[in-house]
Amino acid sequence: MRSKKDIQDIYNILGELYPNAYCELIHESAFQLTIAVMLSAQTTDAAVNKCTSVLFSKYDDVYKMNNASEEEIYDIIKRLGLAKTKAHNIKLLCAKLIAEFDGNVPNDFDALVTLPGVGRKSANVILSCWFKVPAFPVDTHVERTCKRLRIASKDDTVLAVEKRVCKALMPEQYYYMHHRLIFFGRYMCKAQKPECDKCPLTKYCTLIKSK
Repeated sequence: MRSKKDIQDIYNILGELYPNAYCELIHESAFQLTIAVMLSAQTTDAAVNKCTSVLFSKYDDVYKMNNASEEEIYDIIKRLGLAKTKAHNIKLLCAKLIAEFDGNVPNDFDALVTLPGVGRKSANVILSCWFKVPAFPVDTHVERTCKRLRIASKDDTVLAVEKRVCKALMPEQYYYMHHRLIFFGRYMCKAQKPECDKCPLTKYCTLIKSK
């Protein structure tokens, strides 16, 4: 496993590679980010953005979305994976936000994970990206790259990956590490055909050493 120094070095190298890494889900409010993150499960941010450009043009806040029917929401997002489940959860989430949180997305982890369709990763994204609360979300790109770089063990759970990174970095670095690893996993260290010849992190990589 990597030392804290190694992980800090990886953080710095990724910073040089992706100095402006950011959340690629298009949103203008905590509510819109919450919906976009829910929709992003098992699909790409690009696909989500195509759907939300239509969805948010019609229902840009929790009250308008709550007044839409499940069928209307489904019709807009039906190209996404698990669309029926997502449409159902959106309706449940809107009702819960209005009934229990005065229509506002809470800035508390324990409250966020009570929302339909919002799990640990989604809650951490909302906290980190909107509320600027130190949190380290672990999605498929982050998990894959952390394991390839031996920041985490190949058998680690998502929660274990999160804890390893948070233990090695300072809280103010979590946000940047999250987005840098996503860009790294999305554009260079891809699941299929990683671009190892362009990678500045090959000395840490298990893929290179296994060849």
